[in-house]
Amino acid sequence: MSRGAAAPVERPRPAGGAWAPSNRFLARAALLTGAFTAVGALLGLLRDQLLAHTFGAGPDTDAFLVAWTVPEFASTLLIEDAMALVLVPAFSRALAARADAGAGGHDPVRDLVRTTLPRTAAVTAAVAALVAAAAPLLVPLLAPGLPEQRLAVDCTRLTATCVLSFALAGYFSAALRAHGRYLAPAAIYVAYNTGIITAVVLFGPAGGVRAAAAGVAAGGALMVLIQAPDLVRRLRRRSPGTAAERGAGGRGGGPAAARRTAADRGPTEPATAGGGAGDRGPAAGLRAGRGAAGGDVAVPAAGGRAAEGGDAPAPPAGSGGGGAGSAGLVTALVAPVVLFAVGRQSQVLVERFLAAPLPAGAISHLNYAQKVAQLPMVLSLMLCTVSFPVIARALAAGDREAARRRAERDLLLAGVVVLVGAATVAAAAPQIVGLLFQRGAFDAADTAATASVMRVYALGLLGHAMVSALGRCYFSESRPLWFPAAAMALGVAVNAALGALWADRWGTAGIALANAAGITLTAALLLAGTGRRRVPLSAPAVAGGLARLAAAAALATAAGRLCAPWAAHPLLGTALAAAAVLAVFVTAAHVLRAPLVPHLTRVALTAARRPLPRKHRHAPTHPAAPLDRDVPLRRHRQG
Repeated sequence: MSRGAAAPVERPRPAGGAWAPSNRFLARAALLTGAFTAVGALLGLLRDQLLAHTFGAGPDTDAFLVAWTVPEFASTLLIEDAMALVLVPAFSRALAARADAGAGGHDPVRDLVRTTLPRTAAVTAAVAALVAAAAPLLVPLLAPGLPEQRLAVDCTRLTATCVLSFALAGYFSAALRAHGRYLAPAAIYVAYNTGIITAVVLFGPAGGVRAAAAGVAAGGALMVLIQAPDLVRRLRRRSPGTAAERGAGGRGGGPAAARRTAADRGPTEPATAGGGAGDRGPAAGLRAGRGAAGGDVAVPAAGGRAAEGGDAPAPPAGSGGGGAGSAGLVTALVAPVVLFAVGRQSQVLVERFLAAPLPAGAISHLNYAQKVAQLPMVLSLMLCTVSFPVIARALAAGDREAARRRAERDLLLAGVVVLVGAATVAAAAPQIVGLLFQRGAFDAADTAATASVMRVYALGLLGHAMVSALGRCYFSESRPLWFPAAAMALGVAVNAALGALWADRWGTAGIALANAAGITLTAALLLAGTGRRRVPLSAPAVAGGLARLAAAAALATAAGRLCAPWAAHPLLGTALAAAAVLAVFVTAAHVLRAPLVPHLTRVALTAARRPLPRKHRHAPTHPAAPLDRDVPLRRHRQG
């Protein structure tokens, strides 16, 4: 964006609390999210390369990866899902109440912190201590038959500190996002991986995998420290009338109060709508407390993806604001999301449980294969992260058709990205693993074993991406939904049953195949259940489009696998395979009339031919862009 650009035109806010962000607004959000996702992913790859180079794939790394289960679970519950779901709406409501209280009144934001932060720290510290003390009992449950039980116990005691540090990091992240501060929360995994890498480089050769476990603990502490200064500055500010600390459209706020700089608001911050019972903005459905003695501080109103700016629609009529009614509402709304998240993460537990009795290195091969294979899924979901809050606001405004068009397009776009990535992974798995990991203690046998598992994992990548994206569609509704958790539980059960059957027959490849089968079943159930549960999707349209895209990806995989061995160097082999996959996928998608691909091809060709714009040349800003605007796929026609 040019520095000489005029200030964006303030958009009229649609009735019902809906949010209509501009194309530029969504583009900035996608750029910020994408930049930090890319940096975090690169550091994660560097971390895994360093672990493979320093420790190889053997009983020691298996022990460390069992201990790593604790922070993996903690990050899902305390950073990515449950903590954000509860606290982002709570802080949004407190900020709106601060704006109403005036400079002389109490500060609801500080009241909220005083009420919730000490309790959060105390409870999670106790849980961390319990995990550390119970590590000798926990490790045999997670991985029976693990050769290095004692080493796994030592590493688990170190990683148990992440229960506390991740809880604080998740709390700080939710508070900052509610204040419209996104830089520090976006950088937490950069800090986390930096801590692990530093510990392994400095102490790995002498301390073994215990140094890596200590690095996990240090990385968790860095997550907290990187956010603490910004949060302290936010809490010290006591100027309720400033636009930076009250959401656009808040009570008493006109257009002037709604106008803020992009730096203060952040790229994906929703408008904070206060008001009466009819409000449907992010603050709707919350009952704010009045301090430490004032009872419950806030009750979230929906299972929406609050950490990403999802809406928090109103609770059922007649719900109370405190006491047992509030506790019951919290349970009814948060529990389905927590169980869904736990179900997703429990797939890792199933894999490590089944792989523990296999020959040494099996858990490590599964881990390295999964980390690389899931990169396309992470990139595909990055595209959905920015626009799914728009879906929640369209639903809150009653515009289900706009929500449906946006959701279907995002699901298909995620499918395009993940299928191209999965085809590349399957086609060039030996070259990718050799390029990333084959050095030091990680030998050619480890490369072959990891590559074979990675190819099987690629079969389930579309299912993983669709489960994540469809889960957001379900939880953007204004009522508790247990169906996603039930579908996830069934998928995990199938994964466990098939894994137990196939692990003896095919080893780690059988475990990976069971994972793909279980998650694909969950995705199919979620897609099939959208119509009966009023989720804004047309299941036949999405399923038909994904089927054609998958057929194109299968042809592309075959072409890429033929081309990958032509080059002796793994980098050239990977590049050849990727080029072949992309060319065949695009061609096959055109022939099969798969959705989005022809349009994306035209957009890419047009962008490649178009000269770079001058500094002050901008596309027009439309004051009332519809919620279902296709961003950034649809271009405005000039002239």
